[in-house]
Amino acid sequence: MNGEMSVKSKLILLSTLLTLVGCQTIGSAKPVPVAVTLPNTTTTSAAISGGGLVGGAFGKDLNAKDRQVALNAEYKSLEYGKSGEAVDWAGEGGTTSGTVKAAQPYRVGSQDCRQYSHTILLSGAPKATRGTACRNVDGSWSLLE
Repeated sequence: MNGEMSVKSKLILLSTLLTLVGCQTIGSAKPVPVAVTLPNTTTTSAAISGGGLVGGAFGKDLNAKDRQVALNAEYKSLEYGKSGEAVDWAGEGGTTSGTVKAAQPYRVGSQDCRQYSHTILLSGAPKATRGTACRNVDGSWSLLE
């Protein structure tokens, strides 16, 4: 590799450094808000394991294309959204749309997590749910159930 670090080596080093920097003694068991962004090493379509909130019963009324657009909005909100900032999406046929809002990131152990809400408008009828996802070392997010 001629002295160059692989992407995997860089991620391991970055993860180790972030873990060391994030270590602190806290007098309570409450999560500590953090603002950490790791490099994205996955594709958006696979960035939320299990398909996010729209991958389950909440998104069952969406067609596959609209579900993917909604999942991309969830990922964008979790990965890049400011706390409370709306990430809007619109489905292919014009009858489906939605809004995703992520809360302030917080740390649980060595993982950064965010609570988020997703509202879908299906032919004008709103449907909403909430969830929590935590960021994995590889840049993907895992939905907590």
